[in-house]
Amino acid sequence: MTDQPNRPGGAPEERLPARREPAATPDRPGPERFTAPKAIHATGGLTPERAAKIVRQSGDARWIAFLGVAIVALFVIIYYFYETGTPWTEPRLDAEAEAQQVTAVERGYNLYQANCAQCHGPNGEGGIGPLLNDPMKLYTHLTEAYLHNVLTVGGRYVCGNPNSIMPVWSDENGGPLNYIQLEDIIAFIRSDSTREYVRRDPELNAPIIGPDGQVLTFRGWLDPSFRPPADATPVPACWSGGGGQETPGPVVTPPPDATVLEIQAQNIAFDVKELTAPANETFFIHLTNLDVQIPHDVDIRLSDATVVVDNPTIQEGEITYEIEPLDPGTYTFICSVHPIPAMTGTLTVE
Repeated sequence: MTDQPNRPGGAPEERLPARREPAATPDRPGPERFTAPKAIHATGGLTPERAAKIVRQSGDARWIAFLGVAIVALFVIIYYFYETGTPWTEPRLDAEAEAQQVTAVERGYNLYQANCAQCHGPNGEGGIGPLLNDPMKLYTHLTEAYLHNVLTVGGRYVCGNPNSIMPVWSDENGGPLNYIQLEDIIAFIRSDSTREYVRRDPELNAPIIGPDGQVLTFRGWLDPSFRPPADATPVPACWSGGGGQETPGPVVTPPPDATVLEIQAQNIAFDVKELTAPANETFFIHLTNLDVQIPHDVDIRLSDATVVVDNPTIQEGEITYEIEPLDPGTYTFICSVHPIPAMTGTLTVE
C-alpha cells in the first residue's frame, strides 16, 4: 500500500497538534512578558513623593465628593420647602395658582364690561337682564357650572324659555367668545369682594391710571363670609323679569301747593338733565318708568357720591318720592340701578 500525501486530511504528522516552544529553563529563559522600559522596572516601586501626592489627591477627591453631595442635598431640601411652603412662606404652586386667578379676574372684568354690562349693569346691578351682584344669588344660584352652561348654550336652553334674550356666547355654538374668555368672565363674576383688583388696558394689559394719577381698581362681588339667613327663600332657577332689587315704596300724595318735579325714564335714560327745587322745603319727585321689566329709581347724592336720599326702585309704572328739606346747593340725581350719564342729572336747590 502506497502513501497518499494528497489524500483528505494530509499526512499523519500534519494532523498532530501544533508544535509549542519548549518551556523556559534556567539555561534558556523564555520571552519577555513586559513592554515597559527597563528603567521603570529598575526603580523597585513608587517614590515617597509620588506616594504622598497620590494620598493627597485621594483626600482632595473625597472632600470634593462630600461637598458635591452636601450641595445637592441642601438644594433638594431648599427646593422642597420652596415648593411645599413653610410656616412663613406660601407654597409656590398655590402662589402661582392665585396669580393666575387674579389675571383671569382682571381679564374677565374687561370682557364683562364690553359684552355683559349693557344688560346686567356695569356693577352687576341689573337692568335689561337680572342683577348678578346679589350675595344670595352668588351663594346658591350663580355657580361656576350654571354660569358656564348659560354662557355656552344661552338662556333659551338653560331655562327652556323661548323668549329669553340671553344669547349664546361660546364660539362652539356660534358665539363670539372662546372657552378661555368664558372662564375669565366666570372668574370675574365670582371674584372675591374683599380683594382689590387692577383695571388694565384690554390691548396693552397695562394698569389704567386715573385723573388723580392713581391706578384704577375694582372689587369683586362674592362675599366669602356671606351665609343666608335661616328663613331665606330659594333663588329662582331662572329669571323672569326685574333686574334690580325692587322695593315697592309707600303711596305718596303731594299736597296741592307742593313742588313736584317730573322725571320720565325710557330706553334707560332720563328725559331731563336739570331740576330745580326750593331750599329748606319738602318737595316731591314723580318718576314715570316706561321701560318694560327694567327697574329704575331716583336717588340724590352729593358731588362726592355721598348718598343723601336713597329711594326705592320701581320696575314699571309711576312712583312719587317725598324728599325731606335740603340745604341750598347743587346735588346729583341718579338712577342707582343704572349709574350712567344718560340717567344722571343736576338738582339745584335754592
